[in-house]
Amino acid sequence: MPLVTMNEVLPAARREHRAVGAFNIGNYETALAVVRAAEALDQPVIVQVYSRLIDNGHGEPLGALVRNLGENSPVPVVLHLDHGASLEQVERAIRAGFTSVMLDCSQLPFEENTARVRQAVELARNAGVSIESEIGHVPMGGSSLAVSQLEETVRFYEATGVDALAVSIGTAHGFYREKPEIKVDLCAEIAARVPVPLVLHGGSGTPRDKVRAVIERGIAKVNVATEFQYDYQQRLRERLNAAGDKFIAVDLLEAPVVESSTEFIKEEIRFFAGLI
Repeated sequence: MPLVTMNEVLPAARREHRAVGAFNIGNYETALAVVRAAEALDQPVIVQVYSRLIDNGHGEPLGALVRNLGENSPVPVVLHLDHGASLEQVERAIRAGFTSVMLDCSQLPFEENTARVRQAVELARNAGVSIESEIGHVPMGGSSLAVSQLEETVRFYEATGVDALAVSIGTAHGFYREKPEIKVDLCAEIAARVPVPLVLHGGSGTPRDKVRAVIERGIAKVNVATEFQYDYQQRLRERLNAAGDKFIAVDLLEAPVVESSTEFIKEEIRFFAGLI
């Protein structure tokens, strides 16, 4: 089926107290694993491309292969730019056929963040794609100073009109350096006043009970990158070590890795969708 925007999959997920998994890919094999897992479970999925890959020239080709996989898939697939850092990146992703974009200016002062995101929202609306942004800042490793503030979060949403809003409630990107303190009550307070789907960045390593709690309270998209790609890396290392000096064609070398990654993603999708 044609690729869809987040607006086709996230609002229903929020109403039904479930979340759609959003997984960052970096090559054909990781993209294939994500789409195959979604198909196996008949669930929607969001395939994400890091913004740096737009800058280094890999983003558009990766987007093209995800479009091919999605257009030949029976399940809804969203192609999303993750953490777009500039309007230029957003424009390039839209031109490349991404159906969803993010502009993340969360480290800037509130007024500057808001002004830039308004411009991105206009670009997205004109192109018919969905748009996400972030208020508060989800850091590497965690920081209490970065947590979203309720009134500021509401003001940001009302001023920008984004389709999905990433909030900082105690999670962090990458592997945690210490046990996170997830602010479940804050998530509920934000959800009571912000009607659009909320997004949890930093899904890797976050305690499962806390993830389930915030899904019940408005989170409808959960991002997973580090755990997924680390698992892929470990499985690939195992294959390479087993092969030693023996030649194995790359597609055959990677086939079991794709199978393992598919199972990893299936487990994540099941959990986010409330199937387990």
